[in-house]
Amino acid sequence: MIKKHVIINGVPQTLIVDGEVTLANVLRGQLHMTGTKIGCGKAQCGACSVIVDGKVIRSCVTKIKRVADDAQITTIEGVGTKKNLHPVQLAWMVHGAAQCGFCSPGFIVSAKQLLDDNSNPTREDVRDWFQKHRNACRCTGYKPLVDAVMTAAKLIRGEMKTEDLWEKLPSSGSIWGSNYIRPSALAKVTGTCDFGADLGVKMPCGTLQLKLVQAKVSHANIISIDTSEAEKMPGVYKVITHKDVKGKNRITGLITFPNNKGDGWDRPILCDEKVFQFGDAIAIVAADTAEHAQAAVDKVKVELEILPAYMSAPAAMADDAIEIHPGTPNVYWETKVIKGEETAPLMEKADIVVQDDFYVGRQPHLPIEPDVGFAFIDEEDRVVIHSKSIGIHLHQAMIAPGLGLELDKLVIVQNPAGGTFGYKFSPTIEALLGVAALATGKPVFLEFDYYQQITYTGKRSPFFINLKYGATKEGKLVAMEADWSCDHGPYSEFGDLVTLRGSQFIGAGYMIPNIRSNGRTVCTNHAWGSAFRGYGSPQSLFATEVLMDELAEKLGMDPFELRYKNVYRPGDTTPTGSEPDVHSMVEIMDKLKPLYDAAKKKAEAESTADKKRGAGISLGVYGAGLDNPDGSEAWADYTETGVTIFNGWEDHGQGADMGTLATSHEALLPLGIKPEQIKLVMNDTSKVPASGPAGGSRSQVMTGNAIKIACEELLKAIQKPDGTYRTYGEQVAAGLPTHFVGKYSTPAGYNGCDLETGQGVPFTTYMYAAFLSEVEVDVKTGKTKVLGMNGIFDVGTLANKLVVDGQMFGGMVQGIGLALSEDFEDLKKHIDLVSCGLPFIKDAPDKLVVDYVMTPREHGPFGASGAGEAPLTSPHASIINAITNACGVRITKLPALPEKVLAGLKAQ
Repeated sequence: MIKKHVIINGVPQTLIVDGEVTLANVLRGQLHMTGTKIGCGKAQCGACSVIVDGKVIRSCVTKIKRVADDAQITTIEGVGTKKNLHPVQLAWMVHGAAQCGFCSPGFIVSAKQLLDDNSNPTREDVRDWFQKHRNACRCTGYKPLVDAVMTAAKLIRGEMKTEDLWEKLPSSGSIWGSNYIRPSALAKVTGTCDFGADLGVKMPCGTLQLKLVQAKVSHANIISIDTSEAEKMPGVYKVITHKDVKGKNRITGLITFPNNKGDGWDRPILCDEKVFQFGDAIAIVAADTAEHAQAAVDKVKVELEILPAYMSAPAAMADDAIEIHPGTPNVYWETKVIKGEETAPLMEKADIVVQDDFYVGRQPHLPIEPDVGFAFIDEEDRVVIHSKSIGIHLHQAMIAPGLGLELDKLVIVQNPAGGTFGYKFSPTIEALLGVAALATGKPVFLEFDYYQQITYTGKRSPFFINLKYGATKEGKLVAMEADWSCDHGPYSEFGDLVTLRGSQFIGAGYMIPNIRSNGRTVCTNHAWGSAFRGYGSPQSLFATEVLMDELAEKLGMDPFELRYKNVYRPGDTTPTGSEPDVHSMVEIMDKLKPLYDAAKKKAEAESTADKKRGAGISLGVYGAGLDNPDGSEAWADYTETGVTIFNGWEDHGQGADMGTLATSHEALLPLGIKPEQIKLVMNDTSKVPASGPAGGSRSQVMTGNAIKIACEELLKAIQKPDGTYRTYGEQVAAGLPTHFVGKYSTPAGYNGCDLETGQGVPFTTYMYAAFLSEVEVDVKTGKTKVLGMNGIFDVGTLANKLVVDGQMFGGMVQGIGLALSEDFEDLKKHIDLVSCGLPFIKDAPDKLVVDYVMTPREHGPFGASGAGEAPLTSPHASIINAITNACGVRITKLPALPEKVLAGLKAQ
């Protein structure tokens, strides 16, 4: 131990510390200053940024012994407070720069020091600073962060007053469609929002720390598990194996479709007979400290019989491949599209036919916050699990049988979540926490390091697609044939649903009268497939949009002109044979046309022999929902101070709090209620109704409608005969109800897709998009740089423009990563944020522009559709098309790494 004298946020401190411990762990573990976050643990993300003697440092790798005596340390707690915000914190809120908010403290601390050094930076200065200090964000696309710093600089220089920042609301008082700041923003910018690991630090004495014994192979039979040596290790309370699980020891996949050949009970909580993928949990060590638990992990002896590992769909489909789940074929679900006439004769007669193979791979989600949670048994003998779940009632149903619990004995609560982008649509650590709490009877805490986050959470399901178009010489699409295989990893949960997205979105956006398609879900031994923003559409639309460019090239036609001829118009139908909910694609393309023409001219003028520039476009379509029928429930309580809204609209940064507030406030406008009079109670299965999971961009439509109905029921119940409204006191005195239920179900006729033909009406509302990317290709290295990107969206009316803008920026930059760098294929190489290809700020363009065509939706609350999936439908395809426009190389298998582009250049 050593003694350290330091000054933290102006307060002298004398600390007795282990010199080998990091500064981040001293701040968080000893001082409970949890505003400083730990993300990657490898100095790659900057979430742990603090200022030491005027320099921004990453505290997760800075050992306390290296901090000088009397060092001046500034953390987020010393930057500003809720009542005395620093200009950066204020600007961060106004620009919507805190989405999930996990990275916000690190960015804000970093930006403070930048402005201390230079109060008049350029935008490029700000970008260079964040790149230098490795501040990473997965949510925002970085543009709002630079905007915030530039505004803060103006405040510091006195060129702007604080009051100039606040948006003036209309006389009606409505906040719908405004830039009203989300309710959680203040806590996020001040570091007072407690995420899972922050709550873990504050758990009671006696809380057991959990570490996992995990498989280091991808496929094996388990011969034996010997825990005897581990149980003798210091501090170990219990080593938990499958023998300690009281229930079925399985997480049910809740099979979506009856023709699925699996039974849905294929995922063990703790492996008992087999290992199905690298990282599978075999045992849990519960100990007094995390260090003791981890030391004991290495003493658990697992004897295995290694089996062939099938790491891709083609490998698992090979004739000699064994069944990964004995009794269930590796190809366990199949889907078709049968629309219009037989396509084979039409292809023979078509003037032009194009065909190609495409691959969109195992994109990792890369949230800055690793998976984390805790559990305990409460006073009602219920197991209470806190996690990052974005489907609290869904996960309750998925894990309760495996734990041996009735639903009323299991509570799931969502902590503030540092981004998930869909991976938490699947339960990850929830069942492990439940098993440990039941087996020990004590509170338990489990936090993944970033290696575990990368290797043992779900990934985007790769699609192998063969696509073929037939067209007239004028460019009208006549027929389409598609064949695709979805590599969904070893566990079947939602595998059929994501495969169905191929039926629904390969060819989406265009009138294609005749389609024959076949798709299948394949069990493999690579990472299990989980939901990821866009859910099936990035795979489907990549093939769709790149092949459209190939068709345009073969026709000698401009790619824009070809698309304009074929986009949805009145009377057209989708690949599922249903009419689009609105017809805005022509208007979207009309907005895109001058931008596209200008980008092409600019690229041609600025290309050089060494740096080739190009422009590319793509269209995107996605449904708002999880396939019909769908629905949701919300409650509204009339209270003495206003109205309380109860729902299970889980928030993983997309703005569920703002969506709930904007929707309820708009519905309650006749009451004259102010936004601050609406209290939100959200995301605790013991307190809120089942609103359905926050995935598939369904929540604003489904839960939004339920909120609207609950509020309308409240207004009807408190209205007097003269049209005025009873006060809460009058309502109670009259013995009238104060609790109101809103239930919403999709209207009759919206019944999903026929499983034999793929035809039907799967969604009540859709989202539409067009993307324009401008790129520069270095012909010597093959490296592609995105210089600018435009996105034009129709997501209906906007509940909150600030929040929706942020979603669009963030999704578009995730598309840059998908196109150029992001991958999780090599288990030895792809192990952290950098090796998995996370875009940092200089990988994203500052020229990131969003625009809207706002077509009100009949079935959306106040005209809104979903939003979050739209920006990642096909931006990556526009980048790939721009690369071809720049240098003639066409990449059909993502990501377009420099070596792939360079190989294409050399092959010319």
